[in-house]
Amino acid sequence: MSNPLQGAQFVLAAHRIAQLPADHGAEVAFAGRSNAGKSSALNALTGHRGLARTSKTPGRTQQMVAFSLPPLAQGEGQPPLDVRLIDLPGYGYAKVPPELRDHWKQEIDAYLHRRRSLRGIVLITDIRHPMKEFDRMMLEFCFVTHLPCHVLLTKADKLSRNQAAQALAALRKELVAGGTQATAQVFSSSAPTGVDEARAVVMNLLGTPRDGIAHGD
Repeated sequence: MSNPLQGAQFVLAAHRIAQLPADHGAEVAFAGRSNAGKSSALNALTGHRGLARTSKTPGRTQQMVAFSLPPLAQGEGQPPLDVRLIDLPGYGYAKVPPELRDHWKQEIDAYLHRRRSLRGIVLITDIRHPMKEFDRMMLEFCFVTHLPCHVLLTKADKLSRNQAAQALAALRKELVAGGTQATAQVFSSSAPTGVDEARAVVMNLLGTPRDGIAHGD
């Protein structure tokens, strides 16, 4: 199966949202704790082993990193759509000064509220651990703002297939009980497991306008 995300290329790393690429077209953002496997997931999805930096030291992603994708074809008579992936700073584990951590929180909050080209969030969480406060805050934000959210339960290769299925079922039950509209799947960047499914979700998000926001805005 061809990989629609294979053309991903690094564009820039932004300390503030004002430094991100122009706010038009469509983009999907990846969010998650610093040790949840976010960079590995991005590399697996794009098929570029070194696209996003990976490290045994959590928290290496200390800026908002933008990756361009090949333009997405639209309907007849419409120009191709500029599309991107945004890697948000890992949250929670990074050994950084409190003022920098506060800056990240403020910028991520501003990004989520103001970025008109944002089409959805891919939330990365370790399948072996319960969801953390940040994860629940992100789910709540997406629910309140009607922003699609897809959860990748990463590192599924660390569990048996039955254990992974049970973890996914438990999370889906929790999402329904909480009234959120988020979707979820099992994922492993090393196995690999669920990679094609996650790619399809990302492409669907990029091609679907948000309520009240036209593609060209």
